[in-house]
Amino acid sequence: MSSAAPWYVVRVADGPADREICFAVRKEVFVVEQGVPEDLEYDAYDAVAVHVLAVGDDGVPLGAGRLLCGEAAAAKNGGDPSVGSLGRLAVTEAARGLGLGAALVRAIEDAARARGLRAVDLHAQTHAMGFYERLGYTAYGPEFPDAGIPHRAMRRSL
Repeated sequence: MSSAAPWYVVRVADGPADREICFAVRKEVFVVEQGVPEDLEYDAYDAVAVHVLAVGDDGVPLGAGRLLCGEAAAAKNGGDPSVGSLGRLAVTEAARGLGLGAALVRAIEDAARARGLRAVDLHAQTHAMGFYERLGYTAYGPEFPDAGIPHRAMRRSL
């Protein structure tokens, strides 16, 4: 059994500088790689979201995600403020396949539990549904486009 420390840390973003790092990761993944228009990537919810950040032990940003709570989440999940909304999950190309996406999801779920939420909803790009299913999420409702990319709603009880 290895006792090596992880080579990255996943944490709730602390302040404007961390939030800007989260935005930079999202720009790299969604705007540059996937072609999502920049004006669609950032929204008013960013100001009230709990942002989560993954950083390598060398300080290099590796991933980000966000959690919406209360009324902001209800606007995304069909009206239930007791269900958080996980979104904008992004892992840089160099860090994919190393478990960071799952670590970010679990950190967002921990933040949701700490806020007394009973479940987490998300809108998954259809190609990523298997990833979320392995983490306990279940799809519901029809496929829909978001920024020209097919998505499905998914939920996991906490």
